Amino acid sequence: MSRTIRPRRRLVAALAVLSGLGLVAASPAMADTPYHEQYRPQFHFTPAQNWMNDPNGLIYYKGRYHLFFQYNPDGNTWGNMSWGHAVSTDLVHWKQLPLAIPQDDQEMIFSGSVVLDRNNTTGFGTKKDPPLVAVYTSAQKASGKQQQALAYSTDGGTTWTKYDDNPVLDIGSNNFRDPKVFWHAPTQRWLMAVSLADQRKISFYSSADLKHWTHQSDFGPAGATGGVWECPDLFPLPVDGDPKKTKWVLAVNLNPGGIAGGSGAQYFVGDFNGKKFTADDTGTTYTPPSGTVMQDFESGSFGDWKATGSAFGSAPATGAVDGQQTVTGFEGKSFANSFHGGDASTGTLTSPEFTVTGNYINFKVGGGNHPYDPDAVLGDEPAPTGETLAEFEGSTYTSPIGDWTATGDAFGTGPAHGAIGDQQQVSGYLGNGLVNSFLNGDASTGTLTSPAFTIDKKYLDFLIGGGYHPAGSDAPTAVELVVDGKVVRSATGSNGEALNWASWDLSDLQGKQAQIKVVDDNTGGWGHLNLDQVVLSDTQAKRPSIETGVNLLVDGKVVHSATGADSENLDWASFNTTAYKGKKVQVQIVDANPGGWGHVLADEFTTADKPALNATQRAHWLDYGADFYAANTWTDAPGGRRVMTAWMNNWNYGQAIPTSPWRSADTFPRQLSLKTVNGKVQLSQQPVGELATLRGARTRVPSTRVTKTATPLSVHGSTLEVQADLTPGTADRSGLDVRTGTGQRTRIGYDTATGEVYIDRSASGDTDFDPTFTGVQRAPLDLHGGRLSLHVLVDASSVEVYAQNTRGEQVTLTDQIFPDPSSAGVAAFAEGGTATIDHMQAWQLKSIWR
Repeated sequence: MSRTIRPRRRLVAALAVLSGLGLVAASPAMADTPYHEQYRPQFHFTPAQNWMNDPNGLIYYKGRYHLFFQYNPDGNTWGNMSWGHAVSTDLVHWKQLPLAIPQDDQEMIFSGSVVLDRNNTTGFGTKKDPPLVAVYTSAQKASGKQQQALAYSTDGGTTWTKYDDNPVLDIGSNNFRDPKVFWHAPTQRWLMAVSLADQRKISFYSSADLKHWTHQSDFGPAGATGGVWECPDLFPLPVDGDPKKTKWVLAVNLNPGGIAGGSGAQYFVGDFNGKKFTADDTGTTYTPPSGTVMQDFESGSFGDWKATGSAFGSAPATGAVDGQQTVTGFEGKSFANSFHGGDASTGTLTSPEFTVTGNYINFKVGGGNHPYDPDAVLGDEPAPTGETLAEFEGSTYTSPIGDWTATGDAFGTGPAHGAIGDQQQVSGYLGNGLVNSFLNGDASTGTLTSPAFTIDKKYLDFLIGGGYHPAGSDAPTAVELVVDGKVVRSATGSNGEALNWASWDLSDLQGKQAQIKVVDDNTGGWGHLNLDQVVLSDTQAKRPSIETGVNLLVDGKVVHSATGADSENLDWASFNTTAYKGKKVQVQIVDANPGGWGHVLADEFTTADKPALNATQRAHWLDYGADFYAANTWTDAPGGRRVMTAWMNNWNYGQAIPTSPWRSADTFPRQLSLKTVNGKVQLSQQPVGELATLRGARTRVPSTRVTKTATPLSVHGSTLEVQADLTPGTADRSGLDVRTGTGQRTRIGYDTATGEVYIDRSASGDTDFDPTFTGVQRAPLDLHGGRLSLHVLVDASSVEVYAQNTRGEQVTLTDQIFPDPSSAGVAAFAEGGTATIDHMQAWQLKSIWR
């Protein structure tokens, strides 16, 4: 896959593989021992050190499962992409081998696949000793082009030679990557599935020799299309174990646009004839639940809905307005469109009060992705008044209190005047100038320090934007207040170019001498900071809302909200209103954003008994958690089994997770099958059976009726396998808490009101390294009045949940967590009623690092 960010540090100390089985939880003496550091997974593969992302080249060969992976040999963030290498005889215990295919001055080695060229079609080996051939994406450093290239090995995958006549496939694109290649016996040809990433398509090519390729067809866009498509995989599986009834599965990873936000992995089931893949369900045809339309904007006016500002114009739009791209997805002829006057215009459109009578309000929404912020204020707020310490309007860093001092190369010799180079649009600053450390891109670093000043007012207010890398992290992008040589306050951006107000209460620092220090020590993604208008004031600045979306108001307060996806296509959204039946509510469409994608589209407000589903919700997801990406399967596995693993991370925060000297793990391998459930063929996943070789002591828990918020159980451990049946009973929410202790827990629950399995990691431990990490991930699973079967894998920094109802319908969720090592308890919980835990057993799992 493609990334344009660079490593922020180099790690040169090699780590030896630890021998001997590890403890279930690392002891303090082992905390810094290789493979037993804090958060180090004990039964998931991780490299000894440095950054890892996509699994590549998965193949079984001569008794060993080979796992190649995207790897930075020189640092703990993305960069210098090469192929790392590890092997296993059982998919459980892994041995890391030397670097397989290194980058060089011309190319980085992006994702791809490995095949055994049994008939020596390439001529790289002999028929007696056929070669392993890697088909990878060559990312050209000079041009940015992505081409498909070959390397081969004649010693079982240990050493590799690049093909002299690379590339073997070049279409002149910068978004053409991640080839998955396999031998297609019916056509006696090699087949390649490769991503046209920015087109949301998978291209299929065929070849007789892996060197010369012919285009056959394209698939897509289909299913979820909220981000680029990457890392495809195509493979056949028997349905219900019948080899005479075979379907094909096409796995497609996308970022952003995953079901849990950021990275995600979807799949399609269908047919493949050697040239074309045809999906049984592309998710494009959808009829929402029927209901009563309360506003469809078809009358030619807004009726009794009241507009403020200029953004919505004088009447509903009938398509794109001046300067806008083509708008799609609206119902009928008209819809609300706040692009009148462009993104710079703002305003609201509010319904009259009405009484809630149904379970849901369904509607269509599009436009900018700027969610509602409960701490922000809707409407214009005057800038705080007081003593201006800096407003950065000159050509140098001069200010009313003297000259600011810059170090490094990030800040240059004076303020910026908006965006720099290829930076996205910068907004929210006052006047013409601001501090912007994007000079020379994210790779630059430095500091900018104010002269000393006396704190004589209650607040320090300032505008801030840019990267979210808090002070105290490995590589911060932060504004710091320094008093007596110590940092006493700090703030960081929110991974956005828009500046917004922040405020520090300085009541306890009155009369002190202080300095402001702007720090950019980050060379990775969002490795820069924006700052403007620093004011000592007796008034606390209030952050204005920059939302674009639809809100449900109860007593004037927002209780539900939905936003667009930075798209001119309207898609369905839904508000659950069961808790507000009989109450007076209002719908408010809000455009408070004057920056990029600063507009909202809305249509077809309908009351209904069931929720409408958007395209992302209708897609078929391999996993509903936040940390399952670049999913791929092993080729040539014994017995025809199909085993999948994925990168257990997310591009939203992947480079910020608090692990060292390594960063990122792979999911535990899953065996895949196709099953017919309720007349539909769906993918079923289970941890590979070899997991049982790690089982230690087993604990059986008797049937437990749960009436309290949390009931501790007789299970403990930081590495666990747990199986249990949950009967929700009268409880609104119920389930299991794992990694409990010291105020921490990771909640695995079932919500009866929404019919969803969920993981809540908001109190799971360290969560403040990125604003998008904390939260709840949900997966729809109707229990039809029956029980929920849970199979849970808990490791030092992850939870994997396999959940199934009595009809055989299944969902999986995978999340990273970063709890304290002492948080090793397990509890059952029930909220709003009584639930029952049955047939529960748990095993402590031994470490694989022996």
